Formats: sequence, C-alpha cells, structure tokens
Amino acid sequence: MRLFFALIALFTVSLASAQKAWEPYLQQYAAAQTPEAKMQALDSELSLSFRKDTDVFIKHSFVFIDLAEQVGDYVGMAKKAMNLAYPLNASNRPEECVTLIDRVLQYSDQIDNTFLRGGLYLKRGGGYFRIDQKKAVEDFTQAIENFGPKDSIYIADAYLFRGQANTNLGDFVNASADYDMASRYFENLGDYQYMLFAKQGNITMFSMNGFLETAQMERSELIEQIKELGLYSNLSNEYYNQAVDDRKIGDFASAQTELLQAVKYLDSTQNKISSYFAIHGLLATQYAERGNMEKAEYHLNLLEDLRTKNSTDLITESHYHATKTTILKFKGQLKEALAFAEMCLKDANALGNQEQVINALQDLFEIHEAIGDTAISLDYHKRYHRKKDSLFDSQKTNLMLYYQSLYESEKKEREIQAQTANIELLEKDNLAFKRWLLFTGIAGVLICGIVYLVFMQRGLKDKQDLQHKFSQKLLLSQEEERKRISKELHDGLGQNLLLIKNSLTMAGDDHNKNMVGEAIDEVRAISQALHPFQLQELGLTKAIENMVVQIDRNSTLFISAEIDNIDKFFDKEDSLNIYRIIQESFNNVLKHSGAEATKIKIKKDEAQVKISIQDNGKGFNVSEKFRDLKCMGLKTLKERVRSLKGVLRITSKTETGTELQFTFPV
Repeated sequence: MRLFFALIALFTVSLASAQKAWEPYLQQYAAAQTPEAKMQALDSELSLSFRKDTDVFIKHSFVFIDLAEQVGDYVGMAKKAMNLAYPLNASNRPEECVTLIDRVLQYSDQIDNTFLRGGLYLKRGGGYFRIDQKKAVEDFTQAIENFGPKDSIYIADAYLFRGQANTNLGDFVNASADYDMASRYFENLGDYQYMLFAKQGNITMFSMNGFLETAQMERSELIEQIKELGLYSNLSNEYYNQAVDDRKIGDFASAQTELLQAVKYLDSTQNKISSYFAIHGLLATQYAERGNMEKAEYHLNLLEDLRTKNSTDLITESHYHATKTTILKFKGQLKEALAFAEMCLKDANALGNQEQVINALQDLFEIHEAIGDTAISLDYHKRYHRKKDSLFDSQKTNLMLYYQSLYESEKKEREIQAQTANIELLEKDNLAFKRWLLFTGIAGVLICGIVYLVFMQRGLKDKQDLQHKFSQKLLLSQEEERKRISKELHDGLGQNLLLIKNSLTMAGDDHNKNMVGEAIDEVRAISQALHPFQLQELGLTKAIENMVVQIDRNSTLFISAEIDNIDKFFDKEDSLNIYRIIQESFNNVLKHSGAEATKIKIKKDEAQVKISIQDNGKGFNVSEKFRDLKCMGLKTLKERVRSLKGVLRITSKTETGTELQFTFPV
C-alpha cells in the first residue's frame, strides 16, 4: 500500500510539474499590457504545450492568431495557423481548419515567404481532404504553384496528397501523373519511405480501374523493395491492399493470408489507427462471410475498443460502419444492419469513394429485400446498378485515357528524338557547305544526270497514271459487282427465305422457322456488307454512325466517336469511297491489331475534311506492310484516297498502336 500511494504521489507531482512548465508564461500573458508582450508570452507557452496538451495548445493558438491579426503580424499569424492545422484535423475538426486558413489567406499578398504561402494551401487542402475532395485538389494545386524552388519536399507532399484526392475522385490519369511526380521528387530528395507511398498510390489506381494483374505484380515488387530498404512501416498497408485485390478476383483464401501478414506488421505502421480499422474490419468481414462469427465478433470488438479510446475521423468511421453492417447482416439483425448500411452510404458519398457507394447500395437493397420492403429494395437495386454501370463506364474511359496518355508520352519522346536528329543534321549541313566548294567541278556531270532522271520520271509518271486509272476502273467494277450480288441476295434469296419462313409459321414449325430467320439475318448482313444501301437512304454521316454502332455492338472493341456531318461535301461516288475507306480501316483493326479500344474522329472545315482512326493495338512496320505483295488492304486504302485527291498518313509503332489520318479537299 505504501508503494502504491508513493507511485500515485510521484505521478501527481510529475503531472503538476509538466503543467507548470508553461503556466509561468500564461501568468506573463495575463500581466502583459500590450498585444506584442502578450504574443511573446503566448509564443513561449505554445512551444511547450505543443503535442503535450492539445486542448491548451488549440485554445491559446487561436488567441495568438487574434492578437497577430490585430497588430498586422500576418507572417506570425500564418505560422501559428499552419502549426494549428494538424491538431485540428487530428481532433476531427477539419471545418475549423478550413475556416482558419481562409481567414489567414485573405492577407496572402502581405506574405512574401513562399514556404508560408504554399504551406497555407497545403494545410487547407488537408482539411478539405476529409470533407470535399475536389476543393482539396484545387488547394494542393495552389500549393504547388506557390511553393518556391527551395520547397521541393513540400511540393512532393502536395503532389502525393493531390494524387490521393484524385484517386478518391476516380481521376485515373491525373492521379497517376501526380504519383509519378511525387515519386521522382522523393527519390531525388533521398526520402525513400515517401517514394514508396507514391508508388503505392499509383498501384492503388491500377487496382481501382481494373488493372488487377498489373497492380498485384507491381505490388509484389514493391513489397520486396520495402523489405530490402528495411521500411517495414509500409508493409502492413501493402498486404492489406493485396488482400483487397484478391477479394476482387474471388481469391478469399489468399486474401486471408495477406490480411494475417498485414496484422503482423501493424504495430510498425505510421497511420496505425486508420490501418487498424481497415485491416481488422476486413478480417471481421472475411470471418463473417465464412460463418465464423466468433472470430468476426473478436475483430469487431477490437475496433469498438479502439474507437472508445481514440478520436476517429470519417475514413476510420467508414471502415467501422461497413464492418458492423456485414456482421449484423450475417447475424440476422436486419434493422440494426440497415441503420449502419445507411451510415456507410453517407460516409461513402462524403468521401467520394465510388466503390464504397456501390457496396453500401448493395447492402441496402439486400437488407430491405430480406425485411420485405420490396419497393424500397427495388429503388436501391436500381441505384446500385446505375452506379455500378457508371463506374464501369468510367473505368473504360480511364482505360482509353491511360493508353492515350502512354501514346502521347511516346509521341513526345519521338518528337524530342526528331529535334535532336535535326540539330545533328544542321551541324552536318554546315560541314557539307564548306566542302561544297571543292565539288563545283562535278556540277556539270550532275546536271546531265538530273536531265536524264527528269525524262525517266516523266515516263514513270505516265506509267503510274495508267496504273491509277486501271485501279479506279477495277474498284468501280468491284462496287458494281458487289451491288449486283447484294441486290440478288436481298431480292432473290432473301425473298425466297422469307416465303419459306411464312410457310413454316403457318405450319407451326417454330424450330425450322427460327433457323430460317437466322439465315435471313445472315443474308441481310452479307447484303449490307456488300453494298451499303444506307448511303442512299440516310446519307454518308448516318451510314458511318450506323457502321460504328454495329461494330461496337458485335465486337469486344471499345469505340469512341466524334463525327461531324459531312453529307454535303461529297457526291454519290465519293461518299461510297469514304464509306469503304472507314469500313476497311475498322476491318484491319478487328482482324490484325489486337486492340481493346479505338477512336474515330471526323472533323470538317471550309477547305477540307479530316478523318482519324486511332487504336491501342500491337502496331506494325508501315514500310514492310506496303512492300508485302500479299497485303492488299493498305494498297486498296491508298488507291481510294488517291481517287479522292486526298492524303493518307499512317503513324504506327510495335506494341503502341496505330493511327490512320485521312485528309480530303472539299
């Protein structure tokens, strides 16, 4: 007992002494007569109470900021506001953080220090990160623009945080670019831990947009890199993210293994509370789904115990609500589960996390259906599918944008290489000019050779003109033959099959009737392919649009289209050639490119019509294809373009895709 009371006394004395450490400065503050003297006393008090007594620090920081604003010390005001932002956000008071920084930023033109100007936007972005992701992106952008060259570590932070906000908003391309920039900054600064954070964010973006194999492969490499660098505080989150991807592909056994690995390294994690809720929440969900409610309840109890002892934010609360919903649903406590599912939806909408919104909507329609609220369940079911389809479309768009960004990056690299080559050529030209004086005596011989070549070229041109005319007649005869065969198929064989179908209908022979119906559809499709009657009925633009729709509907190819109306620019024969050019281009994409996505763009102006067809396929060597005698597709395209007095440009590189550009005068 004596030992017990001695320990209590010692604790009380030490606590009192810790409190007294800044109390003398508070007494100085109370006795001070001028704002400057009060600020000096508070400055000393705040340096001692920082991270020791959050409530005292927050309260007196606001007092200091009021005094600094009163005397016009905007630099001091900015410094204290930046110091105050972290405890406000950590205490789940982001709105107060945003309001405070707004108050300081009205004096930003009075602050010359780039670190303070950029830092204010960075801190306000941190506040918005918990309440409004779009505004967070805007603030992180402002931070990057206001920081100076010496603030590179903070610029790296801004890129990293903006990448995380863009991730939550589903902006795949910008998030990926931000993570790449952050990774380069941190690597140059030698901050390998945050470099790994940036790489982790990029891998998360791959996962969110369906690149699961790529995400898992790169994450496995990242885990090995983390172990080599000895940065074990990153491992827990990496194993957790790997488990999330395993669940997406249905590999729940591997997900369980990864989660147990995540728990193993949890104590060394930096954001321990947030990671704790995510990992134990997913473990509880795993066990509940497998019917092991005892272990599920154990992990849920861990979360509830941590929740009572620590302040939480929207992210940790969202993990808790999702876990609670799952366990209550599997226990059959549907009304209680319904309340938590509604909280999950509210959390997901506030965070802007589309995957969490979809999961919450699924829980809501399943719970309402189980309760018997059919009408409400149906409403949530419709919202669930709309949101799911929207996310899928977004992922497809991101996929196209991603490949397009890769293509544009390589295009820029090629342009840089071309510029380098031009510089080298200019240097060589200067040397050649000096040597030119030495070869003036050979000029006469060269002139004779040129005259000879001109005559040869004229003969070659005449030969090419004859060949061109022959090719045009051949194309015209092919079209006439196609038109004749198409008409005979449609009017002859098609009509006979229709009569047979009607007879089978009257006889009640549904099986053979359906087979004849399929044959009729095939005949119509062949007839349409041989000669597009839509050109005569709908015009060139509508015929092209219908062709694109049919290809998109009957193939796995993802097509985006921007098509201007070009009906008035071409006559009947030229319209048919334009249609065949686009049809042949798409046939080449489907047969040879192995592409997943393509884009057609048709633009007009007063002088010309431009058509671009771009894919993300495997590409090819253009010169080799033109030399290949068996490759008639490109030669036919070239001949049709020539007949329209147009220009064909092909840009292609192996494994990076192909773009066909057609330009026709009008």
